Amino acid sequence: MSYFDKDFNKFFKELAANNHKDWFDENRSRYKKIVKEPFENFVGDLIVKLSQHDPSLKGLDPKKTIFRINRDIRFSKDKSPYKLNRSAAISKNGKKDRAGAGMYIQLGPEMVAFAGGAYEMYTEQLSQLRNYIATNQKAFRKAIESDEFVSHYGEIKGEENKRLPNKELTQAAEKEPLIYKKQMYYWTELKSELVHSDKLMSSAIEHFKAAKPVREFLRKALT
Repeated sequence: MSYFDKDFNKFFKELAANNHKDWFDENRSRYKKIVKEPFENFVGDLIVKLSQHDPSLKGLDPKKTIFRINRDIRFSKDKSPYKLNRSAAISKNGKKDRAGAGMYIQLGPEMVAFAGGAYEMYTEQLSQLRNYIATNQKAFRKAIESDEFVSHYGEIKGEENKRLPNKELTQAAEKEPLIYKKQMYYWTELKSELVHSDKLMSSAIEHFKAAKPVREFLRKALT
């Protein structure tokens, strides 16, 4: 089953050349029909299917996972008001939980992206994760080097600190350099044609399952 037709990506290509409120208002009904409603349906069905593999997602309201199409332009030099894709963060607490180790999806004419992990952590969470990795290095390596994870995502990504807060973590990082990271997420990009393919749903589920070892490790660390 295909949730989107080729007009989904076409809409965003046209929006890229007309990224202002007047054009969007003129095309709002079109946006609702070929972008907004199909995306909400897709995310809703995806949540149901992912909850079969992750019970914590059962009953999750799709509206709590979907990001607005409006850009936050308050501190940006680029004042274009609209994003050129649709995205959602599916985790127990929805899109507001940036360390929930759920699944992030992004659909648009540039790419289809699947991701997950701990993208934004509070200081306490980062400390907790680093200490957990330090005392569970073999389990961490087993998770991030699992065949399925590597074949679908490659490696753990994220910005790093140049220094660690104490001697113990610094020593642990000699064996596990990823402890220096202040973000730990994974991300992969696929061709945009997947948006209107009947394989989009199965591909999303496949990528979710492939990240299971890393997702479960992060959740244990941050619980």
